[in-house]
Amino acid sequence: MLIGELAARTGVSRRSLRYYEQQGLLTSMRGGNGYRDYGESAVDTVRRIRALLAAGLPTETIRQALPCVIDTAPTLRPCPELVEVLRSEMGRMDAMAAELVHSRELIARMLVDAGVSLTP
Repeated sequence: MLIGELAARTGVSRRSLRYYEQQGLLTSMRGGNGYRDYGESAVDTVRRIRALLAAGLPTETIRQALPCVIDTAPTLRPCPELVEVLRSEMGRMDAMAAELVHSRELIARMLVDAGVSLTP
């Protein structure tokens, strides 16, 4: 299928599909006319990519995870090499969450110190 059909079937822009291919997440064949031609499995692959992006994973991690993802939920089959990568990602996310909590507390303190209610 051509990129336009894949975009229509997945709800993902052509630009994003090209980016996924550039990042090594998606593959296509090139026809004699130079057009990208995707196999039927590309639809599920794009859905897996979108689910992993929604989980907050960077494309580098997604590239490692895709061979271990078996559906669009996403559900992982046992891939020991991926477990540590995902644990590391959780640690990164925990650190980011802690930074956000700290920032929110600073803003709340500024509002309270200014005599302003935290709720509208």
